[in-house]
Amino acid sequence: MHGIESAPQVDIFVAILVVIFCVLLSAFFSASETALTAASHARMHTLEKEGDKRATLVTRLLRQRNRMIAALLLGSTLVNIGGSAFTTSVLVFLTGESGAVYATVIMTVLLLVFAEVLPKTLAINDPDRISLAVAKIISLFVAIFGPLLAGVEIFVRAVLRAVGVELGHGRTMLSPYDELKGAVDILHKEGNVERSARDMFGGVLDLQVLQIADVMIHRTKMRTIDADLAPEQIVREVLASPFTRMPLWRDRPDNFIGVVHSKDLLRALDRAGGDASKLRIDDIMLEPWFVPESTTLEDQLQAFLKRKTHFALVVDEYGEVMGLVTLEDILEEIVGDIRDEHDLAMQGVRPQSDGSVLVDGAVPVRDLNRLMDWGLPDEEATTVAGLVIHEAGAIPEAGQIFTFHGFRFEVIRKIRNRITALRVTPDEGKGIAA
Repeated sequence: MHGIESAPQVDIFVAILVVIFCVLLSAFFSASETALTAASHARMHTLEKEGDKRATLVTRLLRQRNRMIAALLLGSTLVNIGGSAFTTSVLVFLTGESGAVYATVIMTVLLLVFAEVLPKTLAINDPDRISLAVAKIISLFVAIFGPLLAGVEIFVRAVLRAVGVELGHGRTMLSPYDELKGAVDILHKEGNVERSARDMFGGVLDLQVLQIADVMIHRTKMRTIDADLAPEQIVREVLASPFTRMPLWRDRPDNFIGVVHSKDLLRALDRAGGDASKLRIDDIMLEPWFVPESTTLEDQLQAFLKRKTHFALVVDEYGEVMGLVTLEDILEEIVGDIRDEHDLAMQGVRPQSDGSVLVDGAVPVRDLNRLMDWGLPDEEATTVAGLVIHEAGAIPEAGQIFTFHGFRFEVIRKIRNRITALRVTPDEGKGIAA
């Protein structure tokens, strides 16, 4: 009699174990899917190079992402359906037709909490470690069901193609350059990367997309010397300049014939016994190097290194000199403003107590962004004045106010057609309002 009564209790105990086992398997597949899809490719690549075989398995799974996800969904679906069916049959046997309702409620709660939310939350908080832990089991599972999954994948592609969807067309439009910059920005916002490191990394990436025209010293700001001046006056001009290289022109200011280096000039002066009148500037100057303004900074940096020189004159498509670029200008895109004891103090950006910033119109947008940690666009204009003119669609008058890109721009001073001073204030408004 005792043995007959204990049989249903044993069956119920087994049923509970089966349900728990199904929920645990479902949780395993859910956690594995979340961890593997969120795993860091860079981290796995590093571990793989260090000889971690588990990282090799993870990398292999990520390369066949579609098949891996299909395998995990297959496993999760099997255990979810199996566990639900078993629970339903047991509860129907014990409580009658109402058991189906009880089974639905019970399995929904169990699967939602313990097989979905809980494991996926744990996995997303430490995807790399969990990916390495489950890699062997998931790789074996994918290998066993490989032929079946391949057939399913072919069928899915055929169905999608029949409705006009081609796989691969929905991939991100971001370039690797944009993805890297975005990743570093996110890490900076999360506190894992310092602002200086973010700026330097972004500067290195920007070398591929920025052109010389974006960083050159415009011809209106160039310090040049008339090659026909008396040698004594040329010496004084070079010594008074904060720069070591000075462009030389003859006959007209845009006819550049050479570049004089202060050290070459001093060596020649020493050989002449200190008598500047004996100098011949044509014998001292170097031949000018002209480069097109459309050259990328990366290419120009390589050219500087190859020629072992630091200075070039920039010309437009018509051969007219637009400005000059130095090796220091390119390096400053990476490390920020470089100054020595002979450099002139950088002018043009003066933060105010009310939160606004007084900015000279000729200040480059990129320099302002780097200094103030702003995000003003610099694709259409190099200077702040150019940005305002581009957005306004006209040359504004002094006193006009514009609001765009989350900032308020007030034109403080204008000389002829040049905006020489503005007040820039961070603002929540959008659009342009004159």
